[in-house]
Amino acid sequence: MITVKLLGGAKKSFSTDKIILEKRVDTINELITYLIGIKPKETLEFDTKNLLIAVNGIDSSALKGYNTKLSDNDEISIIPIIHGGSRRTQFSVGQSNVEIFDVLFDKKLHRDFLDELRTSHKQLTIQAINPQFLLNSQHAKKILAISFHAKKTKTMLSKKIETDILIRFAVTTQISEAIKNSGRKMNTDFLIIAIGKKSSLSRLYSELKPFLNQQPLSRNNQSFLKKQFNISKNQLSAAQSKDSLEDIIVEKAAVLV
Repeated sequence: MITVKLLGGAKKSFSTDKIILEKRVDTINELITYLIGIKPKETLEFDTKNLLIAVNGIDSSALKGYNTKLSDNDEISIIPIIHGGSRRTQFSVGQSNVEIFDVLFDKKLHRDFLDELRTSHKQLTIQAINPQFLLNSQHAKKILAISFHAKKTKTMLSKKIETDILIRFAVTTQISEAIKNSGRKMNTDFLIIAIGKKSSLSRLYSELKPFLNQQPLSRNNQSFLKKQFNISKNQLSAAQSKDSLEDIIVEKAAVLV
């Protein structure tokens, strides 16, 4: 029997801090392959290229690395290695600078946190969304492009651009429904989308840094989004696109009137 202790972000990848192996594995490499196979689909990405693995307290790099032999009663500790703090998700849409902040739940982030953030960063346009409603950064770019175009052509679904963005992520014309579904939920993780000058975004990053996910936008939300928007296998096949799910969701957001 081998015990695997999961530390740091690895706990969120497997929704537990300990796994007792029922399957025989002979090396660390076989162990990693096994863990990849049992990892829940909806949890954080398990980055196998950036791990510190210890066997009975000894760093595996001081042994034979991933070829290190394992035996019954071994205790394996797995710790994700974070390089240089949280990775920033920044991009441009037209002439606008955008950054997405993946914020982890913390009791300090109370109900009025978002309003206070908007007050202290008035030079930025800020919106918070439920992380489940984001497929990937490319999805975000396309939704923002739709909202920016709607603002330019005076066809927004709301008076405020940040509300239009939320509505299009939720794929609904009802503001109350958008807030309920794709808006920030209390006592859980959330995403902040901020638009403005790079210097202003950097100031916001400095303030949010203690609360940021070290593996941003790594959730697998495909199953949730298919169910949420009633997207069938036939629809995905008919789309004939490498990113068919993304394209269908964006199209739904674009045709809202």
